[in-house]
Amino acid sequence: MKIKKGDKVKILAGKDKGKTGKVLQVFPLGNRASIEGLNLLIKHMRPRKQGEKGQRIEFPAPLDLSNVILVCKACDRPTRVGYKYIEVVKNEVKHKKKVRVCKKCKQAID
Repeated sequence: MKIKKGDKVKILAGKDKGKTGKVLQVFPLGNRASIEGLNLLIKHMRPRKQGEKGQRIEFPAPLDLSNVILVCKACDRPTRVGYKYIEVVKNEVKHKKKVRVCKKCKQAID
């Protein structure tokens, strides 16, 4: 997945187009993500017990990942994501680690 939980993203389409927010949850099987404070829907909850009042609950509905673009932490611009392998030394043994890379500034995102 090119977008992970905690990433800052910008919305490209829909009612909140142009706004940015933090990813709360990613649904890889549905190719969707919910973003903090954006794409809010209202759910009306019926009272369960007698004497209790009904409620209106606002929650961020998941957006399709094709309508979202990652905002790079280094250059603070919306960017596409690439991948690169970097060498990591752990316990005196070299390993290759796959990291996400900003296509504009070529900095590692992870």
